[in-house]
Amino acid sequence: MVIYNQGPVAKAEMLIRKSVELVFEAFINPEVTTKFWFTKSSGRLEVGKSVRWDWEMYGVWDEILVKQLDKHKRIIVESSDGTTIDWVFTSRADHETFVTIENYGFTGSDDEIIRQCMDSVGGFTMVLCGLKALLEHNVELNLISDKAPDARI
Repeated sequence: MVIYNQGPVAKAEMLIRKSVELVFEAFINPEVTTKFWFTKSSGRLEVGKSVRWDWEMYGVWDEILVKQLDKHKRIIVESSDGTTIDWVFTSRADHETFVTIENYGFTGSDDEIIRQCMDSVGGFTMVLCGLKALLEHNVELNLISDKAPDARI
């Protein structure tokens, strides 16, 4: 967790040994994203578009608004809870991408904000681990589904 002027920022980072084009596409294309994060989406990410993401195993969903999409470089969305999620894709050596995800704008009491921030760091770390396994080894780890098996509906 990092604290900037806008409050705590949940931050997760990971090196993915695939091209920036492939890694970026994995986050904007629900045909790929549903293999490592949410189970259903109303569509691809496009600037100005609202997209619904579902985690059907838990009976929950989120409606996000795509605020910025810089091809192969950055994605910024606003979540229905008012937080912002910001992905930065940094191309490294051939076929290597460093992904940074920051989530900020949490509200509530200090304890609630700390809990939300910690949950976000853990959640986005699992998302990045799932993506790494999928793209580098073609393995679907089911991390999100298996995180809370007793919460499944």
